[in-house]
Amino acid sequence: MNYQIELRHLLYFKVLAEELHFRRAAEKLFIAQPGLSRQIKQLEESYGVTLFERNKRNVQMTEAGMYLFQEVKELFRHLDQIETQLQSFANGKISTLKLGFIGSAVQTILPQLLVTLKQQQPDIELSLHELANETQLDLLEKKELDLGFVRLSETPPGLCSLPIHTEHFSLVLPNNHPLLKSPQPSLDAFKNESFILFSKNYSHSYYDLVMSIFSDHKFIPKVTLRTVNALTIFNMVAQGLGVAIVPSSLKNGYHVDVTFLELNTLPQRTTLSLVWNAQNRNPGIPLVVQIIASQTNKAGPDTADINNNS
Repeated sequence: MNYQIELRHLLYFKVLAEELHFRRAAEKLFIAQPGLSRQIKQLEESYGVTLFERNKRNVQMTEAGMYLFQEVKELFRHLDQIETQLQSFANGKISTLKLGFIGSAVQTILPQLLVTLKQQQPDIELSLHELANETQLDLLEKKELDLGFVRLSETPPGLCSLPIHTEHFSLVLPNNHPLLKSPQPSLDAFKNESFILFSKNYSHSYYDLVMSIFSDHKFIPKVTLRTVNALTIFNMVAQGLGVAIVPSSLKNGYHVDVTFLELNTLPQRTTLSLVWNAQNRNPGIPLVVQIIASQTNKAGPDTADINNNS
């Protein structure tokens, strides 16, 4: 490592890479334009590479510049995280945590987690965000989210996961649906129904799992609406716009005029998991993982060990 390079060189580089204009970058940094040019030249000489191609009209990053830009953005993101955590310590907090979740987590593990966290660390600062699976995974990879509650079939590289709860699916019907009068209606009886499902954007693996249910029953559903919100699905079903298939835990916590028929004879199961980035050093993450692991161990055999795919 070249120890002549100082943090200001990297900050100047970052701002210039964002602006791709020396005058605007200099104004943003409150320095003179020749001074900025001199600092960038020092950085290039220290690394022995050209970071920018310049002419009278344009400033463009070279391949080396684009690589350094990605690394510098990550460096400053981590420095911001350090500052946030140090401020938390200064204010008597163990950590500031950003948690993502899907709706079914609210009906299962999340409330008890929040209670336990507040009991063990009353000054911990939590930020909760209801987000689709794919959004959570993207933010976890960028370390813009500390922990996520998601449904997935495989843990993406770089992330760790702790399976929390495995469950079967339920069919959701309006309360006045005629097939509710049947003793035990099978899914085959709904081939001609309109279906309201979670969007593929909610989770690609979850969507494929649900579609495999229809494939096993040898029909392609007529899907009239896709959404990432459970309450929207239930309200649409209650209005008679279709029927739905959802994880069975979603029957708890919603006061909507629909009926759940458990599909517990199907081989398909869906698992809610806690996921985090193996490279995220937020001190609050191990505490949450420990609490969740303790709760899932008490819950029984439908849980698994931590999956580290880093």
